Amino acid sequence: MKFLFDDKAFSFQALRTAGHAACGGADLGEVLVTCEDVPDGNEAAWCRAWSATAARLHRAGDDALAAGHRVSAREALLRASNYYRTADFFRLDDRDHDRESDRLALHSRETFARAAELFDTPVVPQRIRYEGTTLPGYFFLAGPTDEPRPTVIHHGGYDSTLEELYFMVGAGALRRGYHVLAFEGPGQQSVRREQGLAFRPDWEAVVTPVVDHALTLPGVDADRLVLVGTSFGGLLGARAAAFDRRFAACVLHNGIYDFYRLPLTVIPAHLAEWVAESRDEVAGPALAVAMSHSTQLRWFLRHGMWAFGAKTPAEALRACMPYNLDGVAEHITCPTLVLDAENDVVARGEAQRVHAALRAEKDLIRFAAADGSGEHCQEGAALQFHQRVFDWLDERGI
Repeated sequence: MKFLFDDKAFSFQALRTAGHAACGGADLGEVLVTCEDVPDGNEAAWCRAWSATAARLHRAGDDALAAGHRVSAREALLRASNYYRTADFFRLDDRDHDRESDRLALHSRETFARAAELFDTPVVPQRIRYEGTTLPGYFFLAGPTDEPRPTVIHHGGYDSTLEELYFMVGAGALRRGYHVLAFEGPGQQSVRREQGLAFRPDWEAVVTPVVDHALTLPGVDADRLVLVGTSFGGLLGARAAAFDRRFAACVLHNGIYDFYRLPLTVIPAHLAEWVAESRDEVAGPALAVAMSHSTQLRWFLRHGMWAFGAKTPAEALRACMPYNLDGVAEHITCPTLVLDAENDVVARGEAQRVHAALRAEKDLIRFAAADGSGEHCQEGAALQFHQRVFDWLDERGI
């Protein structure tokens, strides 16, 4: 789906940001006017435009709160948080030393935290014990805790933030009476930025302490825990569900079987061979040329260098190799819903591979382009996504 830009990466990210309007994370007119003067593929202009819009909403939220307008303040601050995240998205030249990137990320977290204090139902920040440190999270309560409720445990994937998880899944779950424990793990935004922890393929080592933590929280029904993993998290979540049997259901949003295969679909076969053989003296220059012609590939590899702790694009590609479900998917025992998206051409066939490998009760839902829900992770179609996922869970008595 083309949305405002010819550049595929810009188009998708603009749609992603706009799609969060369904859960209070954007307003369409703000998205349109922000994108209006951003040239296709101009990452500096993208950052400036979104940063300016975020700052304007940030001020509006501050002013509304000072004037006692609680709902208006919450709404403005939620949008500011999403726009700050969007502004930072393509800033990957040297993220570990980029003060502007740090500023944008901090503002995204802080504006969301302030908005969360203004919710009609409690939102409790969490620090989850994990291997000598802690992971950040939010516990969103759907209502009183005197009666246990089903609870969604949700993590994102390659590039989502803790705050964005509310717009993706949290808001839809809360409307249906689920508590939600959202968290970030190693390799993901604030954990990578503040603690330097990179992704790890044995994601069950991350999720198991999160489940332990969830079971200490008030109002959580231990028999109705649902794991939702989004994007790359669809693979990570499957790995976790295979080794932690405490979930009543698992949702893979979307299903990915082999993460390494995804970038290989957009580079020549001979280049993929050079990377696999560690022939970096020829792979490095060839990757640099390929990255110069594709915003998507350039972003994927630069982000991978940061998220995996790799020194070069070739190393970032090789870091993807262990992330697959070989010998794993068949060990999942809980009912599992695998989601697919018609327009997600880079991941074409991945959801079907996951579904075929599962031995537990399973379903596959393919979202269609004709319905406006065919983009990766149903970006731009949050309400359709929520409807089909939570109806599926309802039908299983969760």
